[in-house]
Amino acid sequence: MDAAVVVRRGVPRGTEEQVAELYWEAFGRKLGAALGPPERGRAFIAGHLHHDRAAVALAPGGDRVLGVAGYRLGGRALTGGGARDVLRAYGPFRGLPRLAVLALLERTPEPGELVMDGIAVDPAHRGAGIGSRLLTEIAAVAAEHGCRRVRLDVIDVNTGARALYERHGFSAVRTERTPYLERLMGFGAVTTMHRAVEAHPGHTLEQQR
Repeated sequence: MDAAVVVRRGVPRGTEEQVAELYWEAFGRKLGAALGPPERGRAFIAGHLHHDRAAVALAPGGDRVLGVAGYRLGGRALTGGGARDVLRAYGPFRGLPRLAVLALLERTPEPGELVMDGIAVDPAHRGAGIGSRLLTEIAAVAAEHGCRRVRLDVIDVNTGARALYERHGFSAVRTERTPYLERLMGFGAVTTMHRAVEAHPGHTLEQQR
């Protein structure tokens, strides 16, 4: 683990394109049907980030993002952009089908729950503990906001990510078969995983803002 890598909360201004690049590298096949082609999808993500809904790992100097973990809390996720933004970016003819695909990917937190929006690490820096540090930071965010658990979804073809989550205390609670998405997005099942969180003293569910 490189101790010189700094993990902090929030996406630094000026690094939006780096975050979008990491997200697209990790989730481009899944997002492609909704936001592709790649250059357009990356631009859309970069232009609609909620900067305060992520933990990031920064290289020494703080100007390069090596990893990012987004989350949804209080009605906002790292990746933003509503229906009007999609229609504005892609036009009504191409935008409406994309909205239908995005609706399939939507995950709404239950009360007392933080939903992870995804975790992505620069391929050149995988295996260095960055993903573990980001997951630890997300758990701390959840605790400080009075959440009782962290929830995430992992697709069946991402076995490496599932192994990382299991090492960090996540347990599978259900698996949904999605054969209708296999040709469209490249995966045939989604597993929901939970990790219990011990709430930070003095914090309640009302503080999920």
